[in-house]
This record gives sequence, C-alpha cells and structure tokens, in this order.
Amino acid sequence: MMDALTGGGPGLDRQKGCIVQGDMISQGIELMLYGMGTVVVFLSLLVAATAAMSRLFTRYFPESQVLLQAAPQLQPGEAGPVDDPELVAVVTAAVHRYRAR
Repeated sequence: MMDALTGGGPGLDRQKGCIVQGDMISQGIELMLYGMGTVVVFLSLLVAATAAMSRLFTRYFPESQVLLQAAPQLQPGEAGPVDDPELVAVVTAAVHRYRAR
C-alpha cells in the first residue's frame, strides 16, 4: 500500500514504460520528418541549381547552327552513299568470312 502512495510499485513502472516508449516513438517520428525535410530541401536546391546552370550555359554558350542540322533521314533498308571502295571491299570480305563459318 505504501508503494502505491509514494509513487513506486509495478503499476507506475508499467505506466512510465509506456510513457518512455511513446516518447521514443515521437522522437523517432520527429527525427524522420526532419531527415525527410532535409532531403527534400537539398534535392530542390539541386534541381534549381542544375536548371540555373543549364540556362546560363545556353545563354552564354549557344550551340552553333552547324551542329544542329540533322543528318538526312534514310528509309528502312536503304543504304547511304559509300565513297570509299576499300571500305566496301573490307566489309564485303568480312561478311563472306562470317557466313563461311
């Protein structure tokens, strides 16, 4: 009886254990939210910095028009022009040797 009045005893220990465990869970959730918030802020800053650098480089170092011209489109199965007869001979010999295996 004296233990219950002075604050000791098994009932209060159990209650303190629940309070301590609940406090640890709330601290864990708080730490998790701080960590996730830090990651979101860091990634947002990273995206903003990357976008700013991209705009900076395209503004001060534009690509030349020669590089932007597309190569002529070939139809499927159509070969492009070949100007080097030695290259044609080498490729033909390689194909014949491969098929001879």
